Amino acid sequence: MNNSIQLIHRPDGKPQLKDFKFIEEEKPEAGSGEILLKTKYVSVDPYLRGRMRDQKSYIEPFKLNEPVESGIIAEVVESDNDDFKKGDFVNGMLLWKEFQTSTGKGLTKVDSDKASLSAYLGVLGLTGLTAYISLEHIGKLKKDETLLVSGASGAVGSIVGQIGKIKGCHVVGIAGTDEKLKLMKEKFGFDKGINYKTTDDMDKAIKEACPDGVDVYFDNVGGEILDAAMENINKNGRVINCGAISLYNATEVPTGPRYEGTLVRKTVLMQGFLVRDHTNEFGAATKQLADWLNEDKLHYEETIVEGFKNIPQAFIDLFDGKNKGKMVVKV
Repeated sequence: MNNSIQLIHRPDGKPQLKDFKFIEEEKPEAGSGEILLKTKYVSVDPYLRGRMRDQKSYIEPFKLNEPVESGIIAEVVESDNDDFKKGDFVNGMLLWKEFQTSTGKGLTKVDSDKASLSAYLGVLGLTGLTAYISLEHIGKLKKDETLLVSGASGAVGSIVGQIGKIKGCHVVGIAGTDEKLKLMKEKFGFDKGINYKTTDDMDKAIKEACPDGVDVYFDNVGGEILDAAMENINKNGRVINCGAISLYNATEVPTGPRYEGTLVRKTVLMQGFLVRDHTNEFGAATKQLADWLNEDKLHYEETIVEGFKNIPQAFIDLFDGKNKGKMVVKV
């Protein structure tokens, strides 16, 4: 038999286990030109929350009573496709199923001898690519500039900060526990860290950690932390809007400071970033990330949860900050 996980309710606020349902079905077989895949690692990411809303966005929303989809590393266990052989490992957007068939379209082979399979969902996957390509296009880091990163111990933020150090920047990270701040400094090389949960005045905390102001702010959270970062942004600063996890479960549209005056007065660039708009750059970007990894200039952290049945809970745990680095489920 085969197991799959469906979305059966659109969450109201933070997702709950009752929004998902486990379905037992017949195990599929590879048809003509197809491959049969066995799921090995599943990526759970905050952006999936947006796809659970029934609203128009940059990607289609999930349909109710159908399996959820995310980045997955799978093993080819049967093949009737000349491009794939039994034992190959592939990376792609696949369904939350233990077994599934595919024509191979949209799948990329990965080499377990060059990096751990789970790394292809993180530092060598969409999270690493998001960090690298957004900094190239929007951040345009210069030596001795100050880079501020929120969600800095997470999958994307931890890579962003390390790239900042490679580029010769002063890097400050924002996270939610002292343990995460220690990880950022000792493993990822950040210069300073701010615990937003124990800081009463984020504006002041950023001023103290970034005495020369903020040249580039990489935003993963939005909300009040973005407000404080904008109070400290320098002339010709760049703000990369990668995510807004503090708002993903909001049931009402929040209001806050208006940035128009700051953007004009300081000629600041604020731009949203979607990595899927840059697929033609994935090859070169992955090579650069892999080179830095092999040169020991880049490190990564993973929170690996065991068991197919624990995929929904691992996803929910993202919104409580229970991950360090990339959250991955090992099936």
